[in-house]
Amino acid sequence: MKELDPRVKLWLNSANVQGAFGDGKWRLLLAIGSEGSLQAASRLLRISYRKAWGDLQKTQAALGIRLVEKQRGGSKGGQTVLTAVGKSWVEAYMQFRQDVEKAIAKAYRKHLLELTR
Repeated sequence: MKELDPRVKLWLNSANVQGAFGDGKWRLLLAIGSEGSLQAASRLLRISYRKAWGDLQKTQAALGIRLVEKQRGGSKGGQTVLTAVGKSWVEAYMQFRQDVEKAIAKAYRKHLLELTR
């Protein structure tokens, strides 16, 4: 049998909101940071602008913080940028995710690896 590789999807829930933050919303923030606009980020992730905007609104409401700032139109078009706290969330979630992946890999090696050989 070939060795398996454990994977996990993470998300955070609040008392009132399921999926307040997780991998998808983290990827959305990463894309906004790299692309400079919500529209370009949604294209990159191959999701509709409406879904991206809805996910962003849901997360900001659940967390009670602004993760992005939007600037409309103008001669060069609009842009969306991460706030300082948005950048902090991106970095902190990445570290959290790495810690969880390490713990999962350790548990996999301890309990299941030998069974896959």
